[in-house]
Amino acid sequence: MTHDQYPPRRRFLKAGVAAGAAMGASAVARPALARTAADPQHAVEPFFGDHQAGIVTPQQAHTYVAVLDLVTGKRDDVIALLREWTDAAARMTRGETAKPLPADDKLSAPDSGDVLGLGAAGLTITFGFGPGLFTRDGHDRYGIADRRPSALVDLPRFNGDQLIAQKAGGDLMIQACANDPQVAFHAARQLARMGYGAAQMRWGQAGFLSGARGETPRNLMGFKDGTNNPPTADAAKMREFVWAAAADAPWMQGGTYTVVRRIRITLEHWDNMERGFQEQVFGREKYSGAPLGKKKEFDPVDLDSLDHDGNPLIPENSHVRLSNQASNKGAQMLRRSYSYNDGTNFYVERWPPWRQETEYDAGLIFIAHQSDPRSAFIPINEKLAKFDLMNQFTTHVGSGIFACPPGARQGSFIGAGLFRT
Repeated sequence: MTHDQYPPRRRFLKAGVAAGAAMGASAVARPALARTAADPQHAVEPFFGDHQAGIVTPQQAHTYVAVLDLVTGKRDDVIALLREWTDAAARMTRGETAKPLPADDKLSAPDSGDVLGLGAAGLTITFGFGPGLFTRDGHDRYGIADRRPSALVDLPRFNGDQLIAQKAGGDLMIQACANDPQVAFHAARQLARMGYGAAQMRWGQAGFLSGARGETPRNLMGFKDGTNNPPTADAAKMREFVWAAAADAPWMQGGTYTVVRRIRITLEHWDNMERGFQEQVFGREKYSGAPLGKKKEFDPVDLDSLDHDGNPLIPENSHVRLSNQASNKGAQMLRRSYSYNDGTNFYVERWPPWRQETEYDAGLIFIAHQSDPRSAFIPINEKLAKFDLMNQFTTHVGSGIFACPPGARQGSFIGAGLFRT
């Protein structure tokens, strides 16, 4: 298929829903679902450790991402909140309530109680610090501005971004993942409640992932996601691509930098495309997940293969080619994304025939962990945002970047190294 055969771009653009990128079979890879005990509802993932859980942990079926803004001006309040969060997170990942339940029913309930009896469900809770924790409007808020890692950059505006302020930015991130949606939401809900007076909710997003255990899950576009992720079992690969080792921020040693993007997909248009065209967009077979020209999902991507007319078998503007490690100076990220479905919204098309209609508000919560976004997410997404054929169907409407510190030690708290004097 030549470029002239592709459907015209303007047919797909929506008001407030222009082009976006950085999602799909190669750039939005998803690890296989978590392998747990016979009953995943009672699986337990340790909270304390060298690294935070929820990064290389096998992916659970549900997530709730909550992002908060700090409203306190006191450093001690921030430390007290992180201590409280650490204790509560350790309890909830064991399947306990966020705080011990009091015997006196006249006291305020310390936990909403909506997951009593549900089990830990493989819950992991991952915390991240946004740029606003360090400075706001040029002001050193908590005496830690000089400890902001150089890798924690403000993301540039990418071509086609349609970011909504209420779904972007934030000082503190909570990523709760579990095998049960209520367990994930409960965890984020309790932690946000503990922040009252010191922090307030900025935005939140629920997500899900479906697929047979041990197999690569499919996204809402019907393609397998996760084939080309760096292997989490390879410690050397994780040190190279995921774990931070910045000399300018020793408190981040063993942490990671996480980019979160909310990407809306115009499913109505995608569903009306022929399968052959969809495969050209991705650069992969839809049913098998194999790279174009290959037979099996995990066959290596061959960017040099030509069709019988001498054209690249994997199109120049396909998602797989543009996001492939070979096209990006060897850069890779660990993608741990989720689909989302927030019902429907009313939209007006910008181009003829200017239809007005109600469409799905559904898409992808793109989550990528990396050792340095300056050499991974930013250059890769800049290329995708300009050239990816998938831009006809996707729009980035939410965004955030966070420094996720290493795991906490028992008796300490998450991010303790940042506040150590």
